[in-house]
Amino acid sequence: MRAPSPVLVGRGDLLALADRRLAAAADGHGELLFLAGEAGIGKTRLLTEMAARAAARGFTVVGAAAFPGDADVAGGLITDALSAFGTGTEALLRGSPDGDSHRRLRLLVTGLADALAEAGAGPRPVLMTLEDLHWADDLTLQVLARLAHRLPGLPMLVVGTYRSDELYPRVPMREWRVRLLNQRHAEEARLSRLGPADTAALAAAISDTVLPAAVTRAVFARSDGIPLHVEEFLATVGAAGPPDTLAEAVLARAASLSAPARSLAGAASVIGRSFDVDLLTAITGERPDAIDAGLRELAERFFVRPHADGFTYDFRHALIREALHADLPPLRRRDLHARTAEAALAAGLSEAFVSDQYERAHRPAEAHRHALAAAAGAVRMSAHREAVELYRRALRTAPAGLAVEAHATLLAALGAELAAVDDNEEAAETVLRAYRMRLELGDAPGAAALVPELVAVRHLLGAGLAERTGLLRDGLDLIAHRAGERAGEIRAGLHAALAAAYMLDRRLEEATEVGVLAEAFSVADCDHPLRCHLGGTLGSILVFGGRMHEGWQMLENAIGRARRGGLEAEAARGYRMLGSSASVLVEYDRARRWLAEGIGYADSVERFNDRHYMAAHLAHVDWARGDWAAAEAGATRALADGQGITTRITALHVLGYVALGRGRWDAATRSLREAAGLGEAMGELQRISPAWWGLASMALLRGDAAEAIRWCERGYAASARVRDAAYLFPYVVTGVRAYLTTQDLTGARDWLARSGALLRDREIPGTLGALDHGAGLIHLHEGQTGKARAGLERAAAFWRERGRFWEGTQAVSDQARCAHRSRRPGEAGRLSELAAGAAEAAGATVLRPATAPASTRTTAAAPPSGGARARLTAREAEVAGLIREGATNREIAAALAISPKTVSAHVEHILTKLGAARRAQIATWAATHR
Repeated sequence: MRAPSPVLVGRGDLLALADRRLAAAADGHGELLFLAGEAGIGKTRLLTEMAARAAARGFTVVGAAAFPGDADVAGGLITDALSAFGTGTEALLRGSPDGDSHRRLRLLVTGLADALAEAGAGPRPVLMTLEDLHWADDLTLQVLARLAHRLPGLPMLVVGTYRSDELYPRVPMREWRVRLLNQRHAEEARLSRLGPADTAALAAAISDTVLPAAVTRAVFARSDGIPLHVEEFLATVGAAGPPDTLAEAVLARAASLSAPARSLAGAASVIGRSFDVDLLTAITGERPDAIDAGLRELAERFFVRPHADGFTYDFRHALIREALHADLPPLRRRDLHARTAEAALAAGLSEAFVSDQYERAHRPAEAHRHALAAAAGAVRMSAHREAVELYRRALRTAPAGLAVEAHATLLAALGAELAAVDDNEEAAETVLRAYRMRLELGDAPGAAALVPELVAVRHLLGAGLAERTGLLRDGLDLIAHRAGERAGEIRAGLHAALAAAYMLDRRLEEATEVGVLAEAFSVADCDHPLRCHLGGTLGSILVFGGRMHEGWQMLENAIGRARRGGLEAEAARGYRMLGSSASVLVEYDRARRWLAEGIGYADSVERFNDRHYMAAHLAHVDWARGDWAAAEAGATRALADGQGITTRITALHVLGYVALGRGRWDAATRSLREAAGLGEAMGELQRISPAWWGLASMALLRGDAAEAIRWCERGYAASARVRDAAYLFPYVVTGVRAYLTTQDLTGARDWLARSGALLRDREIPGTLGALDHGAGLIHLHEGQTGKARAGLERAAAFWRERGRFWEGTQAVSDQARCAHRSRRPGEAGRLSELAAGAAEAAGATVLRPATAPASTRTTAAAPPSGGARARLTAREAEVAGLIREGATNREIAAALAISPKTVSAHVEHILTKLGAARRAQIATWAATHR
């Protein structure tokens, strides 16, 4: 019985896809193709068949594979791929020492992608296979993403495999893959398990005969249709049937190997899925002829397969290597790992690989030393995920006698990297441990210096303003009586963090006061992190205070300084503050530009909390501009990937807005209530107020004006406490509508006066259109259609210029109502159709005008549709009946014991609901529907 199968079973559709993609690449139209499936499903076997077909068509075929340790090694898979092309990478990886780390990383990514593209642009088409991308490092993924953009113009097909069951939330490939697929820069095909019939066919191909149904049923039951398991079980099937597990099957086959080959397989399993002959020789000490004989036997028995170079081998599958490695006796395994570490060190292999081998060899001192060196290198390359794992290894292997100060320094470094990759809970715990160690050492300045980082990550976990300012003031107390340059710098950093805390709650006066103190203590170096931090904070204070030009310029300068100085955290913070501020302040073109650039930057330097937060705000911009499909997709992704509470709240706002705009009340309630609860726990205006506005809008749309007023008044009170206009402006129109719906004209006027005073006080340009809109609605309610028309025209033009879809669409509908009242049916129809079209394009069902376009095209004398009868209230029906009888407004008021103004309001509502333009049409309708 032989393994593996000589034929590929159950993959005809995938082979047909491969043929089409190879033909396209041969014509100069390449692409990135993913083959996804669980371990052992046959991805490698399919790649082998694709490679054979490509070679037969004259393709150059090269391949590389990632391994479990590669996530710690920046660019490992790409280096192997370029080596397969015969292209060296030493100069590229060494890079230039000039410039900030982001620039160096960008040049490195560009250089590696260019090298791959150049290799793929030769006279022959190219197939490049990349196995096990779920183990690839971030640098490799960035290079492949850049290459994917160029593949449609190259005769190059890149096929990458990954285990679909190993895309955990923190695996680098997870969001990278989604982004490429969503942007149509990659295609994905999934390999499914074999059914009973295909399992029987595979068994027959391996066995050269049709096996009894009882055997194939047993094999299928144990293998679950996974081809590798089928092959291994069949290779060891005996009188008692196939083994129970894959490991048992592999070890049963290994038992039939010669003793030297079995020993060699165990030694090779220590190195990894892939290994080279030189390293294997070094750790075994065997003669070359013995190594050659052992590898030949292992290849003939399908345990390993050679590369084309003849010096490198792969285990046929990672699961085979894992079974052999697990079967090694513990002391033998430790000894082999130690030998591998020493040989790798002598060969100049990566510090990360060496430290991993030393840890597995139970030699912690060497593992610790090399892990620290590897982590520092990963940080320099902005490979923060790799740095996290390496710092964790350094902690695990730290010697018992490690000095407390060194331990605290290591914890602080790990905490910073955890925050960068959005692992906020562990980051907070880690920084807190470092802080307490500094206090135990009596190092008050060192402890105080950690407080801003601790506060920042606590904020992402939902800590309120009181907790954060309390921690910062405790930090100031620690160095209250300290003098000197270091104490001054730490003091300035604490004041800068305090200013940021107040600014985030939109307490602009307190933030400015503390920010001035920070500047007074600050350092002279204009590219110092503290200067960049202050620039971002003070710039945000200015824009929310209405000093737009000065504030935007300060924010842009802060980003530029941070990037020039290689200050990744401050640059990413600057992007998020500028982009999110513009998103809130109705500066959507500015927001889109800086959020898109910021997301790209944060991706490149692995600042994932910043990246996800900006993605949530970009979704808000999409919602505000009426692209609700993009908004929903972006917010859903940010919610899935982001770990910080601020990202979650922002994404929930967007999802709530989209749901209420489409009339999905339950979904809107869930999202907005959760966001409100999280925001209220934090106590920050910017987290609470948007959710309350959504709840107010939903209440109004559902006919509960009193509830809408309650939410609006809560929003007003929260904004009034800090003289805010940025979060208040959406409430202005909503509040006016709610008061007018309850026939409280005085309340509507008072609401507009109170909220308008705050908007005029701040004079934020993007908010002021709400004043014309609110005033236009009040004039319309009063029957002053001339004034209403002018105000609503200005409002509609304002929202249109700003790109604000929600109020803009409503303003056009309001113009249509005004046109009805003014007996201009043609204009009313045009405006109603315009509003309906905008609402339809976004899927905003609740924004469709109450007057359908068809009714607006009726003649002035035509009676309105009888279907509107059910929409009139009991009192409106009474008013309509009296109009039918010819009563004037004053006579109706006397008959119903209400004021003439209230009658006028009822008449307006009836006209709107019936789609009518004249009082006579109400009479006609009432006569028809007595």
